[in-house]
Amino acid sequence: MMENIKIENIRIIDKNTDKIGCVIIKDGKISSVSASDAQFCSDKDIQTVIDGKGKVLMPSFADLHVHFRDPGFTYKEDLSTGSKAAVRGGYTSVVLMANTNPVCSGMEIYNDVKRRAEKIGLIDVEPVISVSENLNGENSGHLNELSAEVKFLSDDGKGVMSSKMMEDALELSKKLNLVVMSHAEDHSFSSTDMRKAENYMTLRDIYACEQTGGRLHLCHVSTKEAIEMIADAKKKGVNVTCEVTPHHIFLTDEVKYRVNPPLRKQEDIDSIINAIKGGYVDAIATDHAPHSEDDKKNGAPGISGIELSFQLCLTKLVKENNIDLQSLSRLMSYFPCKMMGLNKGLIEEGYEADLVLVDIDKKTKIDVNKFESKSKNSPLDGYEVYGEVLMTFKSGKIVYNNV
Repeated sequence: MMENIKIENIRIIDKNTDKIGCVIIKDGKISSVSASDAQFCSDKDIQTVIDGKGKVLMPSFADLHVHFRDPGFTYKEDLSTGSKAAVRGGYTSVVLMANTNPVCSGMEIYNDVKRRAEKIGLIDVEPVISVSENLNGENSGHLNELSAEVKFLSDDGKGVMSSKMMEDALELSKKLNLVVMSHAEDHSFSSTDMRKAENYMTLRDIYACEQTGGRLHLCHVSTKEAIEMIADAKKKGVNVTCEVTPHHIFLTDEVKYRVNPPLRKQEDIDSIINAIKGGYVDAIATDHAPHSEDDKKNGAPGISGIELSFQLCLTKLVKENNIDLQSLSRLMSYFPCKMMGLNKGLIEEGYEADLVLVDIDKKTKIDVNKFESKSKNSPLDGYEVYGEVLMTFKSGKIVYNNV
C-alpha cells in the first residue's frame, strides 16, 4: 500500500510559487498544497510527517539529455546505476540518447529499455530514436515504422550531416508530433575549429526548422554566437527550443577536460547566462556521459554530470548571478517535463508527487568517489559548491534519502 506523506513548514518552490507551506501526498500524487495552517495540515490518513523547516521542496528534476550506455556499453553505466545516480541528483525523469549498441533505431530497443527501467522503478525514462538508421548517416527508412509513443529523434553524438535528412526529420516531426534534437556539429570543422563546427550547424538547423515548420531542439548550446542565433530565431517565431549544460556554464576552457562541445570562454558563459535571464534558454540538461577510466584516458569526450547538476546550477546561476529559484525550477523541471509530456514539474494538486527536498544554503565539497554512477569522470572533484539533495520522491515514494 502506498504511504501518505505530509511535508510541513517547507519552502515550496516551482516556476509559479515561492511560499512557506504544507504539501500532502496521497496515492502517489500531490493531494493538497497550502499555507502552514494546523487545521489544514492535520490529516488522519497520514503515515509519515516530514518537518521541512529551513529546507526547500521543488518538483524533481527532469533531464532531456543523458547517456546510460545500456544496452552495449554497460561497463560505463547501466540502467540501474544510471537510475541511482539520477535520484541522488534529484532527477526522476530522463531522456536517453540513442547511441547505444545496438543503436536505438526502432521499437524493439525502445520498448526493451522502457520495460527494464520500469522494473527498476526509480525513474521514468524516454528513449530517443536515431534520425539515421544505426547512426549511419545514410538512410532513415526506419522512421516510417515508429509507434505513436515515441517523442524524440536525434543522432546525438554525431549529428545529422545531410541537410536533406534533417529536413525530412523535421517534416516528420510535424506529422507525428515529435521533437528533433540536434547535436550541432559540422564534421568538416571538427578537427580544426569546434566553434565553427557548432555555429555553422546551428545556423543550418534553425534554417531547416524555419523552412519546414518542424520542431527543433538544440542540444548542449555552448557558444555566444549559437545562443544569439537561437534568441533571434525565437524572436522571429521559429519553433525552436534549446538546452545548456551545467558544465558549460560552470567551467571555462582554462580547465583542460574533454567534452563535446568543448568548454568555452568566459564570454560564452556570460552570453548563455544573459540568455537564461532573458528567457531564451528552455532547459538545463546534463549530457551525462559516463566513461570508464581507460576510455577517458584514451580521449573519450564527456562528463558524469547528473549527480552534480543542481549544485552547479544553484551555485553559478542563483548564488553568483542572482537568478531566482523559480526560474531554475522552470529550467530543470517544468519545461523538461512539459517537453516529455509528463504530469510533473509543478507542485500543484493533481500532479505526480515527483519531488526533491533540498538544502540550498549548505556548502559541500564535491567527492566523485561518492557518485552512484559507475563513472567518476569529472574535473570537479574537490570543488566547493552550494546545495545538497536530501530526499527524492518518485510518485510519492522516497527513492533517495540523505537525511
